[in-house]
Amino acid sequence: MELKRVVVTGLGALTPLGNSVEEYWKGLTNGMSGAGPITRFDTSKFKTQFACEVKNFDPTGILDKKDARRMDLFTQYALVSTQEAINDSGLNLENIDLDRSGVIWGSGIGGLTSFFNEVVEYAKGDGTPRFSPFFIPMMIADIASGYISIRYGFRGPNYTTVSACASANNALVDAFNIIRLGKADVIISGGSEACVNEPAIGGFNSMKALSERNDDPKTASRPFDKERDGFVLGEGSGAIILEELDHALARGAKIYCEMVGGGLSADSYHITAPHPEGLGAKNVMINALKDANMKPEEIDYINVHGTSTPLGDISEVKAVQSVFGEHAYKLNISSTKSMTGHLLGAAGAVEAIASILAMQHNLVPPTINHFTDDESFDSKLNFTFNTPQKREINAVLSNTFGFGGHNVSVIFKRYIP
Repeated sequence: MELKRVVVTGLGALTPLGNSVEEYWKGLTNGMSGAGPITRFDTSKFKTQFACEVKNFDPTGILDKKDARRMDLFTQYALVSTQEAINDSGLNLENIDLDRSGVIWGSGIGGLTSFFNEVVEYAKGDGTPRFSPFFIPMMIADIASGYISIRYGFRGPNYTTVSACASANNALVDAFNIIRLGKADVIISGGSEACVNEPAIGGFNSMKALSERNDDPKTASRPFDKERDGFVLGEGSGAIILEELDHALARGAKIYCEMVGGGLSADSYHITAPHPEGLGAKNVMINALKDANMKPEEIDYINVHGTSTPLGDISEVKAVQSVFGEHAYKLNISSTKSMTGHLLGAAGAVEAIASILAMQHNLVPPTINHFTDDESFDSKLNFTFNTPQKREINAVLSNTFGFGGHNVSVIFKRYIP
């Protein structure tokens, strides 16, 4: 069968750099760090005392206060970013087939804050079970996609993908495949996460995964820098409206770009460590290129997973050089996690948006906080250190890798009628 073409017609972002797509892009191009001391709880006994929090979040006007109290923050984030994407897309919900409109969302952890708070309150009591009737709906990872579907009346495919830090990219690939197979016209996709809380910071600290640069949080996320010491936890949400091309053209939609491929693979190596030679990362990029029917030489920019961990950065760069060969030296590579921190299951969505905007503006956002070269990396590679770079961008690839060895890459291309 002939596959349908899939385009991006709406974007919404809620990030540590700003609470809209416009603010997010401005923060990226200005090389702004979203990191700072944690405000949500007392961190005095924690090894890491900072994160990339969403600032000045106020869902008023989008969510009723009563409804918001019945939702975990990750669901609130999802609904706010989705509203921006819907507005941006110009979709008239009365003029589309809601039976062919769906929601496929990603979250690696879901309502961890709600779970933690309920358990703490139970532990304080006498053993009598006094749990909120909204406890389970607040906690479960699929609830964000459910709420989005209910809010907009979308009755098509509706579910959540969970593959750790690859979750949002997994959602995008699933949405892409369902539309190009002709099974839906419009899908709201993306991901959200809100894990700046005691169990997340404590748990990642116990794994020695987080930076402990408490004296200088804004420079703590240092992808590819010799002194990197772990990732910085972030939070937020990214929403992307994917639409079948003819459907978008028929309603005169603004088209940002075309989604042309998605790859999936597994490291099959370790529950948390990447394959040392980047085998899974290599395979997932090859699979994405094959799916897009593209040659490596057609990619201009890679938004890498680039978490700022000692092992992860090395294995990903090995994979990039293996897949792209001599063309690797012509690529721009950057890690926007240097600015946003690591949004876990939402990372793929906000980084896909960064990739799409980079193509829109022919401007590569930087990898900030580079101070010391690491001899582990080829000095001829262009990591877009510290300042954005202008260049023509016609195709971008974005990587996400998750605990458990889950790897997902997506490719967006400039739309040509």
